[in-house]
Amino acid sequence: MPSVSHKGLSMPESPIRKLVPYAEEAKKKGAKVIHLNIGQPDIKTPQVALDAVKNNTLEVIAYSRTEGSEEYREKLAAYYAKNNIHVTAKDIIVTTGGSEALAFTMGSIADNDDEIIIPEPFYANYNGFATATGVKVVPVTSHIDSNFALPAIEEFEKLITPRTKAILICNPGNPTGYLYTKEEIKKLAAIVKKHDLFLIADEVYREFTYDGKEHYSILQEEGLEENAIIIDSVSKRYSMCGARIGCLVTKNKDVIKTALKFAQARLSPPTYAQIASEAALETPQSYFDDVKEEYVGRRNVLIEELEKIEGIKVGKPQGAFYCIAELPITDADDFAQWLLEDFRLNNETVMVAPAAGFYASEGLGKNQIRIAYVLDKENLKRAVNILKEALKSYIA
Repeated sequence: MPSVSHKGLSMPESPIRKLVPYAEEAKKKGAKVIHLNIGQPDIKTPQVALDAVKNNTLEVIAYSRTEGSEEYREKLAAYYAKNNIHVTAKDIIVTTGGSEALAFTMGSIADNDDEIIIPEPFYANYNGFATATGVKVVPVTSHIDSNFALPAIEEFEKLITPRTKAILICNPGNPTGYLYTKEEIKKLAAIVKKHDLFLIADEVYREFTYDGKEHYSILQEEGLEENAIIIDSVSKRYSMCGARIGCLVTKNKDVIKTALKFAQARLSPPTYAQIASEAALETPQSYFDDVKEEYVGRRNVLIEELEKIEGIKVGKPQGAFYCIAELPITDADDFAQWLLEDFRLNNETVMVAPAAGFYASEGLGKNQIRIAYVLDKENLKRAVNILKEALKSYIA
């Protein structure tokens, strides 16, 4: 019998999606499943984006340019300028989601067995992209006790080898909600320049920062032009996850030239989704102001309710819409599956994402879960109450 590849066998399962069959089975049996597991906002997509697709008069859905339409990239450059990030359309490659932007980046800067240092816990799919491109993830651990702040620069220096190509951060962070300070970005900038590395920043949650804190992009840092690569996406910014439009942004011409070859191999990003994404750039600031206010309220409710549960430790997010909670258990994977298979409160249960899959270090995160607060406040309160009662039953 023919066998699948070693790469395929080593490809990690998504900690976010691997429990879906259990959730679907629970629903078939009549249970209501409250989803805390996935960052699919319930916020409405801006009407201007929906109308651009509905009212479009295309007669042929043709290929777009490999790097994305020039008009869209020009408007993206104007969007970045408003955020004090000064790039041109030539510094941007439009991709099929931020995922493809990251895959193109890894393929462009690293060869098989080259290394990328990533503070953990990190977005679980970084492991998958690294496996697919033959890159080795080298984790540097951040801790819930320090609210997942940037580890000491000395910890990064210890891990740098001749095979190290980049440091990758998510800012604000998924799964922690941590927002890197300007001073932390400057520390990272100094170390990548010292060791001639790339600094990759996944900045898809840029708009969602809280408590008066502001996002500082790596492309705002002077002198980092050849080292900095931004990964971006419309998915969360405009609640357009299904559009699958992202982009790679860098002033490094060699990276753009190389990434474009990977982009040519997949032909072009989707035409209709670019139309929607271009229109979404007209979304007024009031949309983001309202969304931020809603997320702050949800975060506050979630943290307040979680902290009432004995034995739980929780990080306080400063951005995005996720948090990591540490539970008084030993195996969050087993607990998450048990919730879906065996536990009901008024015929309801919750679906969470076990956090071990957000780490690269073996054994870490086994007693943690990631919660996405993408539900309204009442649903969040109900979900946390279910979690509280479930823990009582599970631990007993």
